[in-house]
Amino acid sequence: IVFASPKGGKAPMDPGSVEHATDSKTVQSFLANPDFTHKIDHTHKVEEFIGKESQFAAIVYPGGHGPTFDLEHNEAALKITAAAYEAGKVVSAVCHGPIALTDVKLSDGTLLVKGKNVTGFSDDEEIAVQLEHVVPSMLETKFKKIGALYHKADEKWAVKVVTDGRIVTGQNPASARPFGEAIHAAIQASHH
Repeated sequence: IVFASPKGGKAPMDPGSVEHATDSKTVQSFLANPDFTHKIDHTHKVEEFIGKESQFAAIVYPGGHGPTFDLEHNEAALKITAAAYEAGKVVSAVCHGPIALTDVKLSDGTLLVKGKNVTGFSDDEEIAVQLEHVVPSMLETKFKKIGALYHKADEKWAVKVVTDGRIVTGQNPASARPFGEAIHAAIQASHH
């Protein structure tokens, strides 16, 4: 597992995400693992992996509000995601992370997620946390605008994971575990 961020170095973590995960044994175990904390504190620059997409089974974009500012228009991330997908790899994102998929153009010029089934942080959830005027783009709205087939859970904060071939998306923090399981399943399916 390789951790990368737009600038490299210490990756900032959304304080709200960390705070809301204090009761999660899985998250606390992750944050207590020195190998993972070292990787968080010493990320590679995303651009280092241009041309190396075939070395990975999947690209995973995490949640938190950071991706809405850092990844929506990040040229290196867009190139890597398109190349990974076209190389038969799984591309995935959870919560706000799917914003990184919205501007990805494949080599034929089509948008990666146009006509694809996806999910991500809903507009209702963004309004509930009162950040709809802070984030550069409302994810659900943008997905619909670009022609993606957006799906969400029947209730805010409920689990929702959507797999469309090698594209795996999760709606919110509650979706994290099944999102990870869906990535694993998609990787296994792509090897058959």
